[in-house]
Amino acid sequence: MRPNYKKIYYDMLRLEHPEKLKDPKIKELLGKLNTTEDVLNFNDKIFAQSKESQINNQKLKTYDKKTMFKLLQYQNKHGFSTSYMSRTYKISRTTIMNWKKTFEEEIEQVINAGE
Repeated sequence: MRPNYKKIYYDMLRLEHPEKLKDPKIKELLGKLNTTEDVLNFNDKIFAQSKESQINNQKLKTYDKKTMFKLLQYQNKHGFSTSYMSRTYKISRTTIMNWKKTFEEEIEQVINAGE
């Protein structure tokens, strides 16, 4: 069971930044919080973060299966190295390699289906 991010962010905005709830773009983004990637992007757009908090938050990030697989497909499609993906998305190379091992069969199926 996942947290209800729509309700959490709605309540946070209602209490701390009610003016932001009037923006139609924010309302639209609030309605589309389906994946971890959506939640992280929404959080970055809504709340300005200091470098220190970004570093601390990075250590606590978790990714759902859909987001992991999407990042691996993106890497495979564009031929990016694990090091490049690690630097770009601030994910350790070890984590990306673990994802590759976990989704090895599914990635092969997608590659074979595309040929």
